[in-house]
Amino acid sequence: MHALAAEHDIEVIETNHRGHAEEIGRRARHERADIVVALGGDGTVNELANGMLEGGPGPDVPVLTAVPAGSANVFARAIGFPPDPVEATGMVLEGMREKHIRTIGLGNLEATRADGSAFSRWFLFNAGLGVDAEVIHAMERLREKGTPATATRYARTALEQVLLHTDRRSPALTVVRPGVPPIDHVFLAIVQNTAPWTFLGSLPINPSPRASFDTGLDLWAPRTLSILPTLRYFRRMVTGSKAGSTRRGLLAVHDAAELNFEASRPVALQVDGEGLGDVVAASMRSMPRALRVIV
Repeated sequence: MHALAAEHDIEVIETNHRGHAEEIGRRARHERADIVVALGGDGTVNELANGMLEGGPGPDVPVLTAVPAGSANVFARAIGFPPDPVEATGMVLEGMREKHIRTIGLGNLEATRADGSAFSRWFLFNAGLGVDAEVIHAMERLREKGTPATATRYARTALEQVLLHTDRRSPALTVVRPGVPPIDHVFLAIVQNTAPWTFLGSLPINPSPRASFDTGLDLWAPRTLSILPTLRYFRRMVTGSKAGSTRRGLLAVHDAAELNFEASRPVALQVDGEGLGDVVAASMRSMPRALRVIV
């Protein structure tokens, strides 16, 4: 904050409840702020972006940037900042001086809960349905009890969730794309707006390595969770393999403008690493050039 205040007129607001950053984002747009700097994790950045974009993209939306201070910091690292907040602040200041501004595409989600209520959400780097989101929900329950969100804890929680709690016999998801026959028997769907999907410590995890802020949405959707195929999927994610999909085992889609999902039972949903509860349907669309960011 001292570094930013030395060169710019800033107002510091400290968030104190879930959804507060979204309120700040709405206020920043209403008051025509030039730049909003998020000092926090991906949840804070997502809330700010959703607040600023409540009325849709437009020239009056402030420029957004992020100083990483969370557990994964996927967005900040995806736009090129290091995980160290001091180093990242230096790059933010340089970007402001040199006007290094990039306009990126985002994902827009519309989902329906089991009771018929609907909601929408912007996502910056990923959204997930099924096992992916189940792990996020499990981690959130642990964090509420005071357990820190470390890379080791995430890996352990993911393993426990898949082996002990996830229904690996009855997949609930069907993927529907315009002009393409529906694909059913899907266990989970990871939708990326950029790469990587997440980080395990310093290691990028990359189911869809071609995903980019400059293209549409990428989908990675396993149709089996048997042990051997799952191990192959994990190797693909860690190595960033570009191996093609197979209709029987793994559905992989690159640069999609629209992805729709139907669920035979309520399934968990997450957006940018934040759990949003269970849903029975979701539509995701790529929105090109939706947000300006400092890089």
